[in-house]
Amino acid sequence: MSILLEINNLHASVEGKEILKGVNLSVPEGEVHALMGPNGAGKSTLAAVLTGRPGYTVTGGSVTFMGKDLLAMEPEERAWAGIFMSFQYPIEIPGVSITSFMKSALAAKRKAMGKDPYTAGEFLKIMKEKMAFVKMKPEFARREVNVGFSGGEKKRNEIFQMAMLDPVLGILDETDSGLDVDALKIVADGVNALRSPKKSSLVITHYKRLLEMVVPDRVHVLKNGKIVAEGGFELVERIEDGGYDSIDE
Repeated sequence: MSILLEINNLHASVEGKEILKGVNLSVPEGEVHALMGPNGAGKSTLAAVLTGRPGYTVTGGSVTFMGKDLLAMEPEERAWAGIFMSFQYPIEIPGVSITSFMKSALAAKRKAMGKDPYTAGEFLKIMKEKMAFVKMKPEFARREVNVGFSGGEKKRNEIFQMAMLDPVLGILDETDSGLDVDALKIVADGVNALRSPKKSSLVITHYKRLLEMVVPDRVHVLKNGKIVAEGGFELVERIEDGGYDSIDE
């Protein structure tokens, strides 16, 4: 089994403050990994560094994705290479319909892969299938991206985007926060649908309920900028019973 994502002694800071203090984490192909930890531990900072968001400075360490230096890649190159991130607070894009947004995103990805864009018929067929998968009403295709959406609708839209883009690595940053049971199941179904021998997910969450639906292959606990524990679902149970204080640094 090959390692898809390899993070080695990663240090990163925001506005001069060190947040990540030597993170080591490996995600093999075909696995779902969960990342848990208290607020302020650095979970979202790690996700931001992996996707190349501006404002985050890497001060040490390395990240390899599919054998390539991820930190040397521009954010769009990371997306084209197959990294997708679902945000805790999805942004609104006024004036841009979901259809237009997805058509542009897929065209850019296929161009980077050296492939022609989908024909209108091919695109609409794929879009219809993926919207049905996430139980999204057809009229949503004409709506502006996340504008006027409820929290659950925004998360459903992100899982739809993930299904459309079919990433090699899906990173979900607390995407289950504030969701009702139905919306949570959509998120879990999206992660489970991504499972394949060559594709993986990194699910960042505080909550046992999502991980009961996804059942990660491995759980990592991040505290004070470092991975302090790794294991199976028993770690989730331990945190549920005793909180993060039960995990020694």
